[in-house]
Amino acid sequence: MSISPTGSLRPQLTGMVMKKLLFQFDTDTYPSVFDTVVAYDGGADQVIGHGGLTPATVGPLVEGTIFTRAPKDKKNTAIFIGGSNMVAGQDLLKAVKKKFFADFRVSVMLDSNGSNTTAAAGVAKLLGSGAIAGKRAVVLAGTGPVGQRAAVMLAREGAAEVAITSRSLARAEQACQDMKARFGVDLVPVEAFDGDARGRAIAEAQIVFAAGAAGVELLEARHWQDNPHIELMADANATPPIGIGGTDMMDRGALREGKIVWGAIGFGTLKLALHRACIAQLFESNNQILDAEEIFAIAKAMA
Repeated sequence: MSISPTGSLRPQLTGMVMKKLLFQFDTDTYPSVFDTVVAYDGGADQVIGHGGLTPATVGPLVEGTIFTRAPKDKKNTAIFIGGSNMVAGQDLLKAVKKKFFADFRVSVMLDSNGSNTTAAAGVAKLLGSGAIAGKRAVVLAGTGPVGQRAAVMLAREGAAEVAITSRSLARAEQACQDMKARFGVDLVPVEAFDGDARGRAIAEAQIVFAAGAAGVELLEARHWQDNPHIELMADANATPPIGIGGTDMMDRGALREGKIVWGAIGFGTLKLALHRACIAQLFESNNQILDAEEIFAIAKAMA
């Protein structure tokens, strides 16, 4: 072993093939198995998971990624930030980035709870099916990670108004404040405690994106089928009962009651392909940060 001019330790071997190492930094106790599988499918040679991480504990792990390989080889090390809590993921990303300096950095992807890739795939499919600009959009159960990011993407595509619903007005207001602080977009909080209230929330909407928990029906068919305003709908729930009654998780731009519908499996094919493509892109250079904006741009190019 010798110390390189950059201060990194490396073996004196010629023709050595650098393995693509992905370090999975998870804010939950146990790193996501789903994310691990997709990471391998995306081209990582080895995935090393660390769970229960916080901004206070992640520093030494980041240092391990940035000080071990020569500049030309740093692209073969990358970080994936996951977990069920998007706010915690955002805080972890900030802590990771603070450790970077000069060329001592590696590429990072943030996708807590699959929020960026799921939202990006769903909104990209809606965008390819009809106009978003100037329309009123409602994200049902929009305080979760997927809902928040979908709302931001709809707003950035020029929707005239984007509302997010929650059973708690305080939670909806907090989510709107968080997205305003992070992305600079204005969202409208709406309290909608039950299906009838959610039906009223979408009464004047042209676009509906359901982002509820698995197995929770947010709307019955009667809440939307006779609505003359709705043009586009997407449902991110693939576990029966699905979020929007009267639709199918396999819907791929299906026309139902005059509305174009995308089900969770319908746009899930793009979500998985997008996730894999983002993992592969991490290993192209050592200076990328793939968050909502970057992942959505990739999704639009792939849709």
